[in-house]
Amino acid sequence: MPTSAAGPLLSRRFTEAFALASDVHATQVRKGSAVPYLAHLMSVAALVLENGGDEDTAIAALLHDAVEDSSDGSETEARIRGQFGDRVADIVLACSDAIAVPGQKKAPWPDRKAEYISRLASETDPDVFLVSACDKLHNARSIVADLRTIGPATWDRFSQRDPAAQLWYYETLAACYHGKVPAPLADELDRTVAEMRALANG
Repeated sequence: MPTSAAGPLLSRRFTEAFALASDVHATQVRKGSAVPYLAHLMSVAALVLENGGDEDTAIAALLHDAVEDSSDGSETEARIRGQFGDRVADIVLACSDAIAVPGQKKAPWPDRKAEYISRLASETDPDVFLVSACDKLHNARSIVADLRTIGPATWDRFSQRDPAAQLWYYETLAACYHGKVPAPLADELDRTVAEMRALANG
């Protein structure tokens, strides 16, 4: 039976963040599946909490894709900043590789990912690294699971279908996290990305 703390470990703010994430991502699913996108956000928030994150970082995990995937990223950012504060909003922005603009497409995948890696290389906020690493770990786990079940067709689900490019992205990011996140988290991502490579080359 779980033990109890003196007070709630997650407050109403976390519940409100889940409601906002539900609002933004209500009709979205994981690429090539019928899995609600919220499953990814919940998994990332859980990983953040399991790796020492606090409520703000868990909230940022729930909302880390909201600025990218809402209909108006700037409006969503303002809502997050007003409702959850600068710390949460700054983490969300740092973990975003695009800000959705109504009527405009995102920049090409290689440009967005290279810019994201460049920003992360100069990042100093440990909260950003934690949320980012948990996001990438869950994504990498999902890719590995798909490679095990459907094989190379997995890559057809992505806008970037070249496995070499995807592996470059995940391996480069995994290297960025060393010394910036808890060692077990960095090691788990290394193992998962190594398995991704083995399956992709198999």
